[in-house]
Amino acid sequence: MTALEGMRILDMTQWEAGTSCTQALAWLGADVVKVEQPIVGDPGRGRIGGSTLDREYFVMWNSNKRSVTLDLNQENGRQLLLDMLPNYDVFIENYGPGVVEKLNIGYEVMKEINPSIIYVRIKGFGTTGPYSGYKCMDMVAQAAAGAFSITGNPDGPPMRPGPTMADAGTGTQAALVVSAAYTQKLRTGEGQLIELSMQEAMTYYLRTAVSSTQYGKVPTPRTGNGSDPFMALYPCAPGGANDYVFIMAVNPRMWTAVCNVIGKPDLFDDERFKTRKDRYENREAMFEEIASWTRQHSKKDAMQMLAEAGICASQVYETNDLFTDPHLLERDFVHEVEHADHGDIKLLGWPAKMSKSQVAIQASPLLGEHTDEVMAEDLGLEQKDIDALRQEGAIGSEMIERGA
Repeated sequence: MTALEGMRILDMTQWEAGTSCTQALAWLGADVVKVEQPIVGDPGRGRIGGSTLDREYFVMWNSNKRSVTLDLNQENGRQLLLDMLPNYDVFIENYGPGVVEKLNIGYEVMKEINPSIIYVRIKGFGTTGPYSGYKCMDMVAQAAAGAFSITGNPDGPPMRPGPTMADAGTGTQAALVVSAAYTQKLRTGEGQLIELSMQEAMTYYLRTAVSSTQYGKVPTPRTGNGSDPFMALYPCAPGGANDYVFIMAVNPRMWTAVCNVIGKPDLFDDERFKTRKDRYENREAMFEEIASWTRQHSKKDAMQMLAEAGICASQVYETNDLFTDPHLLERDFVHEVEHADHGDIKLLGWPAKMSKSQVAIQASPLLGEHTDEVMAEDLGLEQKDIDALRQEGAIGSEMIERGA
């Protein structure tokens, strides 16, 4: 039995903030049925431009889900969604401002049909306040939460962060809240309305930076890769764009260990580097002492020697390195699955390991792949009824057109 076995989720999410939430819940055992627009589906699939092949982006965020295509702009398509609702514990959406209201599938409407529904809304700036009508995507939320202002070099402009933390970070928070609401529902039988603002969710990942504001009085400065030579990025052989090792020696024991590993044990007692003030004033000299050693080693070897000496350090991985990293492979974090269009592919897994709940990673669904299956399962429809709905345009015909 998996942790969330029995939980059923009606997933009307798109792009990443919502899909990351439902994927996390699917990996914990929930049955996730993704409701998509016929023909184009989730815009993350990349089909708006006419492509019929799902983008790698979509495949990464939609494992372990089933796909149903409904035309919610048609009354009979909308009614099918509402008819399905009593079979589900959770409804999740992250559409732009006003979309759900225009479709008339808001919380009050759904609560009338399923009083115990857990209704989740993920919005860029929430549903109230002066910015509630503003459109938002990941980097907009990161800018609004302060992440740009602390990223980059001190003498340069604010810089866009690399990870999509506002999307996936909000989605992960939403998954946690859904799990809590579901536990509450099992105790009380009651559902509830849940709302997350991406701007607010993103601030959770900036709390360490915010702790430098004197409780909101001054801004946190940009520090680039830092000015402390014991917490810095060092070049490695052979000198490629990402041939670096990051060293984070946070206490005197680690500082001593760094000096020993690089073969210069006397550095720790060098008058130039005795105190924190000394090290800062002579940071360029200390950096060069360490860099002269790292340049002689590959980033992998440098990481190994430093880490085995008890120093916090890591090579700078390139994103494709994750799929072949021996450590991640031994921990079964990289999964090989078969996708109907892309063939054998590798996917990164879920970081939490549970001794009593394991869910095998499955490929993302094709657009509309499970429409007939879910219509029969949820509504008891026979094939002739499903065919009639397809003729009316209430449901999509993607799989029929594929010849499946």
